[in-house]
Amino acid sequence: MTDLRFDGRVAVVTGAGQGLGRSHALELAARGAKVVVNDVGGRVDGTAEPAGGEGPAADVVERIRGNGGTAVADTSDVATEDGAQALVDTALEAYGRVDIVVNNAGILRDRSFKNITVAEWDAVVGVHLRGSFLVARAAFCHLREHGYGRIINTASPSGLFGNFGQSNYAAAKMGVVGLTRALAIEGAQYDITANAIAPVAYTRMTEDRFPAEAAERLGPEHVSPLVAWLAHEDCSTTGEVYTVGGGRIARVFVAEGPGVLLPGATAEDILDNWPDINAERPFVIPHSLAEHTEGHLQGLR
Repeated sequence: MTDLRFDGRVAVVTGAGQGLGRSHALELAARGAKVVVNDVGGRVDGTAEPAGGEGPAADVVERIRGNGGTAVADTSDVATEDGAQALVDTALEAYGRVDIVVNNAGILRDRSFKNITVAEWDAVVGVHLRGSFLVARAAFCHLREHGYGRIINTASPSGLFGNFGQSNYAAAKMGVVGLTRALAIEGAQYDITANAIAPVAYTRMTEDRFPAEAAERLGPEHVSPLVAWLAHEDCSTTGEVYTVGGGRIARVFVAEGPGVLLPGATAEDILDNWPDINAERPFVIPHSLAEHTEGHLQGLR
C-alpha cells in the first residue's frame, strides 16, 4: 500500500489548538505537510480564556516539531476579514504557498429558539459560516493561481439533520454545505476540490452529549484520516459531504424524489397527491443548480 504523503505541501488548519483541529494538524504534519496551526485560544462559547502560557496553537506546534515535523502557530480570528487574511499571509510568509485549507474553527452558544438572542446567533454563524467563507476566500486566489488546492470544511449532523437548541449552529453548518458545493463548482477547472465532513466525535464541544466511556471510541483521531484523504492530491472527489466518527464513514447527499406532474394544480390536487409527492424513489442527485434545473424542466415535458 502506498503511503499518502504531503511532502512539500502547506496546510492551514483553523481551530487547531484542541480537539478535531489539533488531531487534523498532527495527522497532516506526521505525513510531511508543513502546517499553520490556527487557534485564538478561546473557550467553547468563543469568549477569551484567561491569559497564561503561549496558547493551544503554540502547544500543538511544539508537539509537531518535537515529532520532527514543521509547523508555525497563528492566533488570528478567522471570523474577521483581517484575521482570515492574516492567517493565509502567515502561511505565505512562512512557507511561500498554501495547498490545503481545513476550516475547523467553531464555537457553541446553544439556546432554545424562543430564547436565542441575535448576539448568540451572530457569534456562532460568524465563526462557522463566515469564518469558513473568509479563510477560503483569502486562500482561493492563491490556490487558483497555482492551479491546485484542497479545501475541507466542517459541517455537522446538527446542520444536516437538525438538533434542539442549536438553530444558530445548525443553520451555520448547513450553510457550510452550500458553501462547499459552490466552491467545488468554481474550483473544478483549477484542480481545487472542496468537500465537507460532518464529524461524530468526543471533544470539549460535545463532551456533554456523549457518555464519558465514548471518549476513546469517538476520539478525534478517528476523523482525521478522512481529512487526510480528502486533502491529498490523489483524491479527486469534490462537492461531497461525509459523516465520520468511531471508525464509520458514510456519504451524505441531497437527493430529489421522482415528484408528480400536476399542471394547474389546486391545493386540493396537492392534498390528493401528497404521498406521491413525498415519494423518495427513484431519486436523483443533482450536482449543481444547472443539473437540477435541467432535470426539473425535463420533468415538465
